[in-house]
Amino acid sequence: MKYTNLPHTNIKVSKLCLGTMTWGNQNTQDEGFAQMDLATDKGINFFDCAEMYPVPATKETYSITEQIIGNWFNKTGKRDQVVLATKIVGPGDYTAHIRTNGFSPEALKDAVNQSLKRLQTDYIDLYQLHWPERQTNTFGVRDYKHNSKDAWEDNFKEILHTFDGIIKQGKVRHIGISNEKAWGAMRYLEESKVNNLPRMITIQNAYSLLNRTFEGDMAEIAIRENMGLLAYSPMACGVLSGKYIKGTDSKNSRLNLFTRFTRYSSAEATQAAKAYLKVAEEHNMSLAQMSLAFVTQQPFVTSNIIGATSLDQLKENIDSIHIKINQELINSIEKIHAIFPNPSP
Repeated sequence: MKYTNLPHTNIKVSKLCLGTMTWGNQNTQDEGFAQMDLATDKGINFFDCAEMYPVPATKETYSITEQIIGNWFNKTGKRDQVVLATKIVGPGDYTAHIRTNGFSPEALKDAVNQSLKRLQTDYIDLYQLHWPERQTNTFGVRDYKHNSKDAWEDNFKEILHTFDGIIKQGKVRHIGISNEKAWGAMRYLEESKVNNLPRMITIQNAYSLLNRTFEGDMAEIAIRENMGLLAYSPMACGVLSGKYIKGTDSKNSRLNLFTRFTRYSSAEATQAAKAYLKVAEEHNMSLAQMSLAFVTQQPFVTSNIIGATSLDQLKENIDSIHIKINQELINSIEKIHAIFPNPSP
């Protein structure tokens, strides 16, 4: 395994992070336990979860993933061997069954306390805002279109002030953002500098061969401000495994179970994935491993969040850490990217 530090800290994390959003839906608790056992045996010391997991979020499955992780900590006693990240949901109809008061001080305090109980721990290493409260172009929306009727009011300073108190209580060590845009990222950084408040040290956004939009404004922010990317969906919901192209997917594959997840299913995305598959096979590697290795070695990536529904998938994904994408392969990837730029924003 390869390691780095969470930005602005001395906390060592593996370059691959174990994603957990299938546990409690596609995966049972025992399967989640087996994934955590394998991951830690292979050197992964960084887990990412969220209060709303598993996905898709429902009232019936709310918080099961955190509970599974907490039960594993209780069983194994390995809490001190894991850097643990989780998130508070943003507002919207999708999560109205969880809460409706956004990132208010009361919501932040309650969400942290409830996650601590479920995770059976007294601290969270990295606590993240799952998506912005304001209306902006997230989750596959390509361009920003301003809504003058958005009821959101600027509360960047209030959020950081609330986190300041939570951190001083020892419940959270560091904070980060997720599914955020350049304006929001810089606002948080500026508020922390001007008001001597906690700094957002990471950003968790989608990043893959099919979605490289992070390489626009956000990549410069990540590097110049040392705000590390925790890349999610590096396999594009399994599309970059090649199984949907080859017809080796099962009825239990994610995009077959949850047909409303169409972010990576456009005709352009399929064409791009086919082109990347051909390049991977020409270089004697699987599309999955090429896709993951490409993400992991980007200079703005702190850790690459990998997920799987089987141990065989997880092992293949972890083994990608040993693959180096050389310049010849990068050139081939860039030629495809020029033809199909970000088909799944």
